[in-house]
Formats: sequence, structure tokens, C-alpha cells
Amino acid sequence: MKKFRLEIKWALIFTAMMLIWHWLEKAVGLHDEHIDKHFIYTNLVAIPAIEIYVLALREKRKKAFGGYMTYREGFKTGMIITVMIALLSPFVQLISTTLISPEFFLNIIHYTVGRGDVSQAGAENLFNLRSYMLQSFTGALAMGLITSALVALFVQRKQPVAPA
Repeated sequence: MKKFRLEIKWALIFTAMMLIWHWLEKAVGLHDEHIDKHFIYTNLVAIPAIEIYVLALREKRKKAFGGYMTYREGFKTGMIITVMIALLSPFVQLISTTLISPEFFLNIIHYTVGRGDVSQAGAENLFNLRSYMLQSFTGALAMGLITSALVALFVQRKQPVAPA
């Protein structure tokens, strides 16, 4: 566990950010009165998410690799963080949809059915805790893979070659 202390720290920071993000969405009305804009603004979470990965990989580069880090080391670190985030993501959904915004599923079902986007049964099948837990887990893995790959590309720093 001590070996992964930094990765655990950043996975917990990411998890806390997600809970705060859900609370902010609720606070500005994206889970009720402005639910029609939820699909647009919820994607802005990518900004702090990417920033957390950048900070995590930079800290790993500094503390574990003496200021230098290969692409492979950065990608591996990002993927370890990603797996931890994915494992925590169902708990984020549970907290978000039971404590922060318990009416979210009813509101999104009502909105999508009202627009004619989907049937009542289809909406209930899509917008429920089990579905969102699975979506958040798989989404965290997919987006974490992409984010880790891209951030590692920018954060890598090769050691200078000593003159002969």
C-alpha cells in the first residue's frame, strides 16, 4: 500500500472533486430546473479531471522519479489512479444520487420522456442507480485510459544524456 500512497491520494482527491462537482450541478439547478442543460455542462468536469491527472503525474515525476519520468512510467501511474477512481466511482454515484440529489433520476426520466426522446420504460432502464454505477465505472476506465495516455505524453521528461 505504501508503494501506491501517491496514487491513492490522487484517486481520493479526484473522488472528492466528483462529489463537489455533483453538488455544484445540483446547486445551480442542473438536476432540476435546468436539467435541459445538464447534458452540456456536465462535460465541463473534464477540466478539473484533467488538471488532477496533470498534478498527480507531475508530483509522481518529482517525488518518485527525481524530476524525470518516461512516458511508460507516467502512463502506468495514470492507469493505477484510473483503476482506483473506477473502483470508487460507484460509491460517488451512490452518494450523489441518494444524498446530494435524490430526485435526479425522477427529474431526468420526466424530462427525457416529456421530450419524446425515450419511452418511460426505456428512461427508467437507463436512468437508475445500477445503470449509473456501471456507466461511471466503465466511463472512468475509458476516460482515464485516454487522459493517462495524453497527460503522460505532456508530463514525461527524459533525463539528459551525459556528455561522453
